[in-house]
Amino acid sequence: MAGIVHIPWYATGFRHDAFETALSDVTHTAQRYGATHWFVHRSRDDRYKFLQAVDFDSKTDFERWWHGHEMIEFRAMTSGWYQIPVFYVWHDLVTQGTVSAIPVA
Repeated sequence: MAGIVHIPWYATGFRHDAFETALSDVTHTAQRYGATHWFVHRSRDDRYKFLQAVDFDSKTDFERWWHGHEMIEFRAMTSGWYQIPVFYVWHDLVTQGTVSAIPVA
């Protein structure tokens, strides 16, 4: 597995809600390029701060998505809605877990 790419975004003045919608709409397009998992987090303390994360098996697949027409259109459409530069960082998954609720009889 190539890893998980984290893309931190910081929205500009009063554009945070529109940016959230646009970011949510474009993130799922990564599956067309081989992404296996993705999410977008929004900070509760700083409503302008977002973290987009996408899992890819290869960096080539990520680059095809990042430089693909969906992400180019997203960045053009939202130009001025976020601070630049945007630096993405690759991470390796070390551990993860989840807790399932136990049904009450």
